[in-house]
Amino acid sequence: MEITRRRLLSLVPAASLSGLALPQRASATTGEAREDSQAEPPTARLIANTVAMLAGTPESNARPEVAAKLVTIEQNARSRLTAMDAAGDGELFTGLPLGEDDANLARTYQYLYEIALATRAPGSALFDDIAVQRRVLDGLVWLHEHYYGDQSQGYYGNWFNWEIGISNHVSRTLVLLADQAREYVPELAATYVASMDAYLRNGKDGDVDLDSRFHTGANLADITTNRILQGAVLGDEARIEKAIADQLTVYATIDPYHLRHGVTDGYYADGSFIQHHSVAYTGSYGKGLLSRVVQTIKILDGTSYAPAEDLVGIVQGWVRDGFAPLIFEGWMMEVVKGRAVSRTTTGYADVAVVVEAIVDLADYVGGEDAAALKGYVKHIRSTSRAGLNPTSFVSPVSIARYSDIIADDAIAPADLNPPSRSVAFNAMDRHVHRRPGYAFALARSSDRISKYEYMNGENLQPWFQGDGAYYLYLSGQDQTQAYGVDYFVTVSPYRLAGVTVPVEERKTIPELYGTPYYDNPDHPLNFTPSSESQNTYVYFPRGTNRWSGGATLGAYGVSGMVLSDDVPYVHKQQGILPDDFVVYQNARATKSWFMLDDEIVVLAAGVTDPAGRAVTTSVDARIAAPTDDVTVRGALRDGGVRTGPGTGDLVWLRYANGTHGTAVGYVFLEPRPVNVSVETVTRNLRVVRTANPDQQVTKSVFGVWFEQPAGAPPASLAYALVPNATEPQLRSYVNGPLTVLANTSEVQAIRHSRLGVTAVNVFADGWHEVAGVRIDGCASVLVQQARGRDGLTRISVSDPTMDRESVTVVLRGRSLAPVSTDEGVRVTPVPGGTELRFDTHQVYGRTLTATLR
Repeated sequence: MEITRRRLLSLVPAASLSGLALPQRASATTGEAREDSQAEPPTARLIANTVAMLAGTPESNARPEVAAKLVTIEQNARSRLTAMDAAGDGELFTGLPLGEDDANLARTYQYLYEIALATRAPGSALFDDIAVQRRVLDGLVWLHEHYYGDQSQGYYGNWFNWEIGISNHVSRTLVLLADQAREYVPELAATYVASMDAYLRNGKDGDVDLDSRFHTGANLADITTNRILQGAVLGDEARIEKAIADQLTVYATIDPYHLRHGVTDGYYADGSFIQHHSVAYTGSYGKGLLSRVVQTIKILDGTSYAPAEDLVGIVQGWVRDGFAPLIFEGWMMEVVKGRAVSRTTTGYADVAVVVEAIVDLADYVGGEDAAALKGYVKHIRSTSRAGLNPTSFVSPVSIARYSDIIADDAIAPADLNPPSRSVAFNAMDRHVHRRPGYAFALARSSDRISKYEYMNGENLQPWFQGDGAYYLYLSGQDQTQAYGVDYFVTVSPYRLAGVTVPVEERKTIPELYGTPYYDNPDHPLNFTPSSESQNTYVYFPRGTNRWSGGATLGAYGVSGMVLSDDVPYVHKQQGILPDDFVVYQNARATKSWFMLDDEIVVLAAGVTDPAGRAVTTSVDARIAAPTDDVTVRGALRDGGVRTGPGTGDLVWLRYANGTHGTAVGYVFLEPRPVNVSVETVTRNLRVVRTANPDQQVTKSVFGVWFEQPAGAPPASLAYALVPNATEPQLRSYVNGPLTVLANTSEVQAIRHSRLGVTAVNVFADGWHEVAGVRIDGCASVLVQQARGRDGLTRISVSDPTMDRESVTVVLRGRSLAPVSTDEGVRVTPVPGGTELRFDTHQVYGRTLTATLR
């Protein structure tokens, strides 16, 4: 379900939210309290809901499946109490000195919350321990008096800790201990709320500012949820209503042509999610937003503040169209994780957060919707190679609900994705292509979307992650053995699968400047942490190319981009940036990816370097344990056989990991020397993130790449990835179905004779014709031609520049009549063929399709 800003405003009257009631709960299997809320003020029910969500209920916590969670809650609390006993001067917990380190202050508040949680969790040995609760309250008082209450001494380091992180821990702690706080320190809540308002410096008068670039997307959801809880402990209904109204804006589908408050962060019509204005971020901030809004639904349940049923349906749409395509066998894909790819947490742990939200969401819908969500939970569990650990869930109640779903034999595992699916997330420059047996994920960039994200010493070597880097996930494999942080540690940043890069050594931000950011507050651009200039030039720079996009036709896809310099390099040449600010120039190439059933065909043209450097183009990079049974075998164009590493003019190559039963084939569609390597690589986890453990990782790294000598003329490349390939299958491509129709910087096109599919990317203005398909200017086009006299011809078109009013395509041959067309498609017979005009005005790269007979 999609909601526009106009529709949202109609759901949220300015005067009241009291008419927006949730539907009846679909089930009550966890035994969660369902008391009548009419006899109590809504703030009391809100507090009770929050305590139940965080600490569980007597019914949920009596469940054997929740026992491990209770053990974890109690052990954490006892560990924190021990650390409190051992604290020295200037710290509340030993090892966390205060006064200069904002992260230590935030962690200190987190520890107090963890102690408070154990005292409110039924079944914990610390449950209702008043002495422990008062130690927590004493800790809050002491921290406020010495390290938080003085505004002139606070707000150093990361803004997030002061405006969101600390407030999150404090607000939850105040809710958990609301009764005891009112008795023991009556003024504590009001004092802390006043200080939290004062620290909301990127807001407006201590409140949310929807025009602030800091108050968007997941950050806005975090801030507003904190303010809802603060309003509850104060009994301030106006505060609660304002916070809910502000949070409801994150439900609105972003319309890039009619932005509200200039906000580009949020969910788009094609399922994309953006945070930080230009970063593809479903797998990190996006999951955080999903989790937070579902928690808000739970917090507000049964009160007069509860959001409308429409909004629950919107969140369900996020799961179906935004998350499901990006989750492969329980693993969150790397292309939507930003700087989080450098963290040691796994893609399986990322998905556990999503699963908890889905489990809870299923309790607020009924019928087929609930069945679909529950079936998807079971599907994730049944296909994941890592057992999902519900102990990681925030709520004990969610664990009980999850256990009910898993134990229900009437619920069959069912993916929300069809078996074959190709999804063009053009709003965030991503494409995901799924088939039984594999999934392919592609990361592009443009003048709309960042090339990468680096921040705070995370993702130290990100330079080419948005320059056509791709990830081929194979079914049945533990993805921690194929991707995750180990991939980025052991695979050279210059050899990520799919990238075309100049041969040079780049330095990380800490190596360049000695700090995790570029510090130059005296420059007119005011380079300070979290400044707009830091974002633009250091943290997540965009590309300068306009052409980046693609189209889908049923379950087939085409994607492309023009490789460009980033904004920092261009602006440095224009004299905008300081002299000591270091920039790097990129290579040049026009690239296309054609995604079919058994193959992903990759074309590159105009591969060169404007500075005359050597250039490499990586076909693939895969990692394995050093002890895995890895074999490499291929056929040379002269009829010879290649086994193991080396260089040669290969027709095809097969990489197989016998230990895991996986294989990938590579078919080389144009004569070119191909380099193959298998080497053991050992690197430290800290090469990609300064806060990672000081630990060595050793992997067997397989690489396939093309080399282009310095000063060489522009080159073209053509190859196909064949997931799960056998040698007989690879040999068949010598006379097989793939044909490269064009491979220039103006047009790239292929045909698959068995599928009847012709796929074309046009990168230049004017008319271009390929295999009977005539296209007017920049476009991505897919055509599947008729089979038999009464067969259908299907065609889809997208404008990858997002600038064109319309795209015109002429299909040569007999005249065809429309059977069905998307809105904005006009079909006209012309001499010698059929003309189709696709209205691409303000559709933001969306695919338009027509079926003809």
